[in-house]
Amino acid sequence: MAGSTALHICDSQQGERCVVLLHGYLESMLVWEEFVPLLYKEVRVVTLDLPGHGISVVTGETHTMEFLADAVAEALRALGIARCTLVGHSMGGYVALAFCERHPEMLDGVVLLSSTPNADTEEKAANRRREIALVQAGKKDLLARVAPEAGFAPENRRRMREAIDDLTEQVFVTEDDGIVALLNGMIVRKDRNDLLRASSVPQLFILGRKDGYIPVETAEAMVAAHPQARVVWLAESGHMGFLEEPETTAAAILDFVAETQPK
Repeated sequence: MAGSTALHICDSQQGERCVVLLHGYLESMLVWEEFVPLLYKEVRVVTLDLPGHGISVVTGETHTMEFLADAVAEALRALGIARCTLVGHSMGGYVALAFCERHPEMLDGVVLLSSTPNADTEEKAANRRREIALVQAGKKDLLARVAPEAGFAPENRRRMREAIDDLTEQVFVTEDDGIVALLNGMIVRKDRNDLLRASSVPQLFILGRKDGYIPVETAEAMVAAHPQARVVWLAESGHMGFLEEPETTAAAILDFVAETQPK
């Protein structure tokens, strides 16, 4: 339990430094299954199903990023983890940013993995509302047919077919109410660019050059706006760099953990 919220958690338990991996929208902790072994010999690794996805509970019509961040903090306290490096993929990055605002004393560092501190544009919010309407109309299968494949760079999709199939299955097993709650939470999330610039928490951006969700122009503007952040570009990746270029992504995270070792 994380406070009053039931969470599904996996903890490698070994290691002086801790890395917590937060999955994205329409994913679960299962998305990290092949990535965790690249980390756990060096650091303690925690993964979990964010409330509304996987087998963690749905608690209302809107799961704000703040609610999710607090649930993660409660889970870490329950595990006896005082500090960690938080790695957030896509929506998980939005949760990591809310965590950075609300629980900075628990962070050795924050990693935005194919994620941004920007709020939704009106266009993006409208797209999310259309997704809500699809799910509420019983047409989740339309999301499952499109979203998983779109996360990968076009030239990677054939070799990543098994991963795409796994992600498609994760969409089908995700509760409709959970999808809606997280979409609503992303729509209302706030811009956290100023937070990042003012924060003393070390920051790393890992970005895919071929990301269809975060166009390279948007990513480059984000990098330019945050000179305080370390940056790693994945030259051959779309939105799923930890699956498309796992070794490079893992090395970037481990290097960051080593560089931010408390003195």
